[in-house]
Amino acid sequence: MKITKAEKADLENILSLQYLAYQSEARLLNNYEIQPLTQTLEEVLLEFEKGTFYQAVNEKNELIGSVRGFVDNDTLYIGKLIVHPDYQGNGIGTALLKEIEKDNSGLRQELFTSDQSLRNLRLYKRLGFVQFKIKPLSKDLNLVFMEKKPGLLEI
Repeated sequence: MKITKAEKADLENILSLQYLAYQSEARLLNNYEIQPLTQTLEEVLLEFEKGTFYQAVNEKNELIGSVRGFVDNDTLYIGKLIVHPDYQGNGIGTALLKEIEKDNSGLRQELFTSDQSLRNLRLYKRLGFVQFKIKPLSKDLNLVFMEKKPGLLEI
């Protein structure tokens, strides 16, 4: 596996992988209208202009994962950590998060996920993120906001 910064030409493939990777989240939430499944290429282009995208490719140079982030006021906002379903559980998400963290060392990091996404919550906690806010979306669903302050060692 190789991780590199993505280029504009990679965004269409990243969006396709995003649609595939978020199917499991949509099933979990019983909602196929979640933002990652309705996001357009134009919206992804706007995110790209604002921040940095990373991509992971396998030995055949096939896209298997991605993460994106942008910096504002000494905080790295991490978004849409995605891994191809066939490659989940193999450390790709961890490697992508470590790469974006390495390139933004010294910054507070923030991300969010659904309170239903137990696998995501476990991963983020293992990597040193701690919950600091819960935002209700509906009676059955909350967003869990997590942060990692600079200088904290991962467990």
